[in-house]
Amino acid sequence: MKKCIEFNGVSKKYEVGEKAFYALNDVSFSIDQHEMVVILGPSGAGKSTLLNIMGGMDHVTDGKVYMDGLDISGYSEKELTEYRAKNIGFIFQFYNILPTLTVKENVDLIRDVVKNAKDSIEILNKVGLNGQENKFPNQLSGGEQQRVSIARALALNPDILFFDEPTSALDPELTAEILKVIRELAMEHMTMVIVTHEMNFARNVSDHVIFMDGGVIAVEGTPEEVFDSSNERMKEFLGKFND
Repeated sequence: MKKCIEFNGVSKKYEVGEKAFYALNDVSFSIDQHEMVVILGPSGAGKSTLLNIMGGMDHVTDGKVYMDGLDISGYSEKELTEYRAKNIGFIFQFYNILPTLTVKENVDLIRDVVKNAKDSIEILNKVGLNGQENKFPNQLSGGEQQRVSIARALALNPDILFFDEPTSALDPELTAEILKVIRELAMEHMTMVIVTHEMNFARNVSDHVIFMDGGVIAVEGTPEEVFDSSNERMKEFLGKFND
């Protein structure tokens, strides 16, 4: 299987006053093409930092990051911007859609970024928003708004989709809507990396799970290997969801 992401000894250091804080500390792993990868861990574990570096939105302090064999760890801001536009779809916790534009217009914004943007109506139908293209965001539920952001990311025709806690602002019913869309994308074998606290989803849908703790990878492997791990921090983390 072709590797599409490789981290070799990656660290990310922040200076806080006179002290240094490592959000990531000597992290190494790889992700294969077509894998569905879930990143788990407590708050402050380094999950979002990891995702932002993979997505070309942040720089490393040390180490190397390879995307499809290209070393992007030394890219300039301009090069990272071009890399994101050509390769990456990013979905955040909050929807980041423009309230003054219709659903279709929000998705069609991608045409200003890439030349090979996918047809907006086709993509909206794919995420279950048939017939909603002329509505404005304030006429949609939170789950529907998040599906618009997923559609906009898909319209880029990206190599990889990144999700940063895409359901954390939604109630359980709307969360189920979004997870259904992600499951369907996984069935198409799209390469995806998702930060989430949805444990059942992580166990049942992912191919590869990374559990972060304190800026390092504490456990990594198949869902079975990670969820059945004897690692104390992993067991403690899971216990918070089983109470």
